[in-house]
Amino acid sequence: MQPLARFSRFVGNTFAVWVLLFAALAFYYPETFKGIGPYIVPLLGIVMFGMGLTLSKADFREVTRRPRDVLIGVLGQFIIMPGLAWVLAKTLDLPPEVAVGVILVGCCPGGTASNVMTFLARGDVALSVTVTSVTTLLAPIITPALIYLLASQWIDVSAAAMFWSIVQVVVLPIALGVLAQYILRDKVQVGVAVLPLVSVVAIVAIVAAVVAGNQARIATSGLMIFAVVVLHNGLGLLIGYALAKLCGMSVSKRKAISIEVGMQNSGLGVALATAHFSPLAAVPSAIFSVWHNISGPMAATLFRRFRDSNAA
Repeated sequence: MQPLARFSRFVGNTFAVWVLLFAALAFYYPETFKGIGPYIVPLLGIVMFGMGLTLSKADFREVTRRPRDVLIGVLGQFIIMPGLAWVLAKTLDLPPEVAVGVILVGCCPGGTASNVMTFLARGDVALSVTVTSVTTLLAPIITPALIYLLASQWIDVSAAAMFWSIVQVVVLPIALGVLAQYILRDKVQVGVAVLPLVSVVAIVAIVAAVVAGNQARIATSGLMIFAVVVLHNGLGLLIGYALAKLCGMSVSKRKAISIEVGMQNSGLGVALATAHFSPLAAVPSAIFSVWHNISGPMAATLFRRFRDSNAA
């Protein structure tokens, strides 16, 4: 298992490269990857099951140890990114399907890659993991409610149907992962060692499937969507940091909150768009998956230079 574990770490550390590579291959050879489309939801379920395998009581201990910090992170996640998405959609007068897709990814909980980026940035990893876990578990209620509130002017939104979808693709797989961890205990650690490989393969497959299924639309409107995604992500990182600073948090906490706010569970956005809206609505989430694996390491590299004495 050691060689496989090392290969898994290598793949996890080069995540952005694989996402970019297969997104490009899917764009130029769409027929090769279109067959993955029907498996988007199960693939996301596998990623969420892996998250359940790694969850522990310690991940939620921060809620009781420092509830204020966690609350700031959770509110920042569910206010800043959805609000920015709505403002961008209205200000730029985006086409309805694109507007819904941008709002959809903005309303998703934090992505698990944010924990790795916080670690690389020398931020507060415990806070990052807790905020990701809490926002993920709150997603069945808050994400459909926010999408209904913000996107209903463009398209009919069934909050109840989305609630059940999120339960199926997020909550149930996480619960099964936690249960497997409880029953198998130490045996689970063998599987955890290869989780980065499994997660990367699943997310790369999801991105490739969406790019292949929307190749013609991306060719005509991809640059516009990419620009909106870059702006959305960049503003999220910036405003998240500013919020934490305004709340008097330490530099390590500011890094965690910034990255938590700016990085979304875009795989969930793809799954929800595919199930409830149109293929084009899934494109912003797919592009977000590509972009935030580039912007995340960039932000982490910048944040590594920040210290309490020179944060300004």
